[in-house]
Amino acid sequence: MKYIGRFAPSPTGPLHFGSLVAAVASFLDARAHDGIWLIRMEDVDSTRCKAPFADDILRALAGFGLVGDREVLYQSRRTIRYQAALDQLSASGRVYACACSRREVADSSVDGIDGPVYAGTCRDKGLTAEGNALRVRTAPGEICFTDRVQGRCCQSVNSEIGDFVLKRRDGLFAYQLAVVVDDADQGVNHIVRGADLIDSTARQIHLQRLLGLPTPEYLHIPVVTNAAGQKLSKQTLAPAIGAADACRLLRDALAHLGQSLQGPAYFAYATPAELLAIAAQSWKVDHIPKHRTRDIRSSCLGANPFT
Repeated sequence: MKYIGRFAPSPTGPLHFGSLVAAVASFLDARAHDGIWLIRMEDVDSTRCKAPFADDILRALAGFGLVGDREVLYQSRRTIRYQAALDQLSASGRVYACACSRREVADSSVDGIDGPVYAGTCRDKGLTAEGNALRVRTAPGEICFTDRVQGRCCQSVNSEIGDFVLKRRDGLFAYQLAVVVDDADQGVNHIVRGADLIDSTARQIHLQRLLGLPTPEYLHIPVVTNAAGQKLSKQTLAPAIGAADACRLLRDALAHLGQSLQGPAYFAYATPAELLAIAAQSWKVDHIPKHRTRDIRSSCLGANPFT
């Protein structure tokens, strides 16, 4: 089966170094397998995602030599497809309406790995969908997968997350449903992304099984953090990056991923595309640090402008 991978940023701000690392990892893994690399804009949350940011991210990626092999997919244009998947789950009795506010969920729950564990308050109330969130039922037992970097991971979605939201009360579809449908529709069979998303994987496998969809292979890389230990993001004021110093930034990304930087070819005045081609030839997954986070100061080879 042909390798198909993807990079799926959320356009809530410009491209920053943490996103570049994730893009480079997914790109190189695809190229090392002679595979197809896709770009998808995860803009399903219209309250946070903006079209100008999506355009800026695509331009920035192109400046680093990171261009997708097929047309960019936008989640904001696929709500009919998500509704069809939700209808399929509803028809099988897997979905129910929930009227609980965030405060009510927090007040009646214990803390889990991703916030309060939903207690199932509305499971058997038979509420109508109108004006309410829609949750998917979970069941006791562990969901396990073997990550290509982090190793074997197991999670009880039922006890560590609870029944989770697929469609919000404001009508927006949740990330978990959208990403599962998109990966299946695009034929994505290898997912390379930041380890901040590893705790979402069991939820996605749960949905894949309910919808009868294949489960991709997963590879979660260490997330780039700042000196305070915070993930680089718009919320932590991560600065935008551009292609003016593309080769140095690409070498920093490779260093973060534990890739060998030996030989003059890495440090010659190559174009970004040439540097990526060299890196793809020597790509070693077993060199990626087996951590969920990694300080940016351990990534940069020269002066560090990010802290």
